[in-house]
Amino acid sequence: MTGRTEARGGEGSSFVLSRGVVTLLAVACGTAVANVYFSQPLLVTMGHDLAMSPALVGSVVTLTHVGYGLGLFLLVPLGDVADRRRLIVVQLLLLAVALAATAAAHTAAILLASMAVMGLLAVVTQTLVAFAASQAPPAGRGRVVGLLTSGVVTGILLARTASGLMADLAGWRSVYLASASLTAVLALILHRVLPRHSDAPPTTLRYGQLLRSTITLFARERLLRLRALFGLLIFAAFSTLWSSVALPLSEAPYFLSHSAIGALGLIGVAGALAATVAGRLNDRGLSQRTTGIALALLTASWLPLAFTRGSLWALVVGVILLDLAVQAVHVTNQTLIYALHPDAGSRLIGGYMVFYSTGSATGAIAATSLYTVADWGAVCALGAAFSCVGLVLWAFTRHSTPGRAR
Repeated sequence: MTGRTEARGGEGSSFVLSRGVVTLLAVACGTAVANVYFSQPLLVTMGHDLAMSPALVGSVVTLTHVGYGLGLFLLVPLGDVADRRRLIVVQLLLLAVALAATAAAHTAAILLASMAVMGLLAVVTQTLVAFAASQAPPAGRGRVVGLLTSGVVTGILLARTASGLMADLAGWRSVYLASASLTAVLALILHRVLPRHSDAPPTTLRYGQLLRSTITLFARERLLRLRALFGLLIFAAFSTLWSSVALPLSEAPYFLSHSAIGALGLIGVAGALAATVAGRLNDRGLSQRTTGIALALLTASWLPLAFTRGSLWALVVGVILLDLAVQAVHVTNQTLIYALHPDAGSRLIGGYMVFYSTGSATGAIAATSLYTVADWGAVCALGAAFSCVGLVLWAFTRHSTPGRAR
């Protein structure tokens, strides 16, 4: 990106999508999405603190993603008819309240409910992505989406590291209390920075029509359906790993602390790099090739991951490959589908992300349940299965779908 990028959402726009604004939006994206992943290194401690069974502990992650999925369908489409600035600020403030409620939870029921609400409101990330995509010039949209996705990946990585470290120092509740404070501060900053009025022409759809139109878009656009299915499969594989990896690492022979397990996420920094590179490759018309290579790497990543109990180095290699592959496909998906109908960007991205959330919830509950009855090898087989299905789907459809955004 150059230092300044003129907004193209409407003629005569005075708002400038500068590098500083893109960076701020990326930070906000990372902060919001981090809340969905804070619990992964903390599951064992949260379960002990609130006397939750292993299966119930696994539902913490699942309910968060269920809430996220509902928010994608019910809240994100509002960005096409409402003032996105106001929508973003209100969601961030309500998210801060939900985070404070999570920090104060003293029963399993309250924790699960607050986590579901937190997931519902964390979809502000997708409203931010849709806003940035609408303001970027078409030729540089992939780069902008890639930069915001880099912020999302960084947020996910720091979520695991920060939550593990803070839990060791001050308990798991401090993680959500700190996030509530940061989220409230970001809401105030964005209230001042973002433009007061959207450049997009007003949409006259009512709320019910808005939701139905999201379904209509899926019925009409084959590319959207295909890319949504890719999203479901890659994030099922992603969640299969990250929702369960804390379990073997907290047992023999490792007995790792929360901070050590959380630090594992830092080695997935390759995912942030892949997000930026994938955006640039899409702008050059190499979306199909990028998708195929990434899905092949995702499938291959489960081979070293299967040796986690015998070698931490094998785990490191597997995590790098998996994070790189998932984020490369994710950025490509978002860039391609937004270009289908820029005037319906929030609905397109929100609808696509419903499949992301469905895949994440499926991977989380399946992996934690499978680990209980069949151990780590079965979890890796499950993740490899999700990845293989994605690769086979790409192989059968790569010649029948466009390789770059229209």
